[in-house]
Amino acid sequence: MKVGSQYESLKITGGTLFDGTGTESDNPGLLIKEGKIVAMGADALNADADQQYDASGCVIAPGFIDLCCNLREPGNGQKGNIASETMAAAHGGFTTVCASPETSPVNDSSAVTHLIRDGASSRGSVRVLPVGAITRGLDGELLSDLAGLKNAGCIAVGNGSRGIKNARILRRCMAYAQTFGLTVMFSPENQALAADGYAHDGQVTTRLGLLGIPEVAETAAVMEMLLLAEETGVKLHLSQLSSGRSVEMVADARKRGVQVTSDVAMHQLCFTEEALAGFDSRFHVRPPLRSEADREALVTGVQAGVIDAIVSQHQPHDTAAKQAPLPATEPGLSSIESVLSLGLRLVKSGELSRERLLTALTLGPGRVVGLSPEIAPDAIADLCIFNPATSWQPSEQTLVSTGKHAPLLGCELTGKVELTLVAGRPVWVGDH
Repeated sequence: MKVGSQYESLKITGGTLFDGTGTESDNPGLLIKEGKIVAMGADALNADADQQYDASGCVIAPGFIDLCCNLREPGNGQKGNIASETMAAAHGGFTTVCASPETSPVNDSSAVTHLIRDGASSRGSVRVLPVGAITRGLDGELLSDLAGLKNAGCIAVGNGSRGIKNARILRRCMAYAQTFGLTVMFSPENQALAADGYAHDGQVTTRLGLLGIPEVAETAAVMEMLLLAEETGVKLHLSQLSSGRSVEMVADARKRGVQVTSDVAMHQLCFTEEALAGFDSRFHVRPPLRSEADREALVTGVQAGVIDAIVSQHQPHDTAAKQAPLPATEPGLSSIESVLSLGLRLVKSGELSRERLLTALTLGPGRVVGLSPEIAPDAIADLCIFNPATSWQPSEQTLVSTGKHAPLLGCELTGKVELTLVAGRPVWVGDH
């Protein structure tokens, strides 16, 4: 089987099927034609097919959906581009990624949106759903042309990793988005409270003399956004939560009927502020890695379904951006290729069930952007087939992304993606 080949028909046998409803079962057999699943069970097994794939020992799941991925295009190219980063997404088992508006120039106009979509159509390995900038230049002041962004194909609008300068502008953003039926995706941070910090304001910052970002910089913003969403009626998505208190506030808001969903970056579920103890610039991320209590609360939030989705928060950088002294480095991990393996570590430790992990990578994010990832007759054949027992090692040689600053470089990780299909077309083929 070759990457990019479009077979007339493909039969998949063996393995365990996670159909997108939250349950697993033996694969009854799948038959794919013209980009769709056309038969399951005996009809599939008895049919002739151009190609056959034996998924024994593997899990067959709907293709993963990432709500926060930086593709670095348009941009200067040294940190990556649509071709390199969508191929990295395919390596990670993702078939759909939401492109952050933090491009150069910022995606605050229909012209930039069309540029991203055209690039994805001609050079992308997976589906790319642009997220528009809710304010011009992401400066948090003047509103963008939201109608133009929606008509150009943006599935939501947001502020990327930047804050909105004041509550009056934030309220106006939400009210304007609500009139167009647009979901707003906000990474909650009170800029005044965060100030010049770059690590969690806790024990590690005290010990190492780092500038801290207090938890209240996030929780104050979360509360403000929830109250304004309640008033305006907008669909609010809180992106990249990092504190346990934020999870509690989201749960309380839902009880009041607020239309709010949320996600968390995988590295927030796996690492804490202690990752910075050796001044490891890879773990300079924003929001910062917080305490063990916060990490545990975030994992519990995923398991309980309060947190709908797990994201990669993929931010590829060139080598120089991560080699300066810690305060001068740029925040972000090259993470999309490691998300599944890191999640399976949580499954192995008993903190998270495999069903919840896969739901948070498929059905959960799908609901946020209006998709229904599933494995069923007539469904689009977006699939990820991975072997949960096979190991691989992230390295400069094995990582596809331009960014080589993965969280666990040189470590053996279990959970290897063997085949990724987008509309039945292989976009990643392992050595299965």
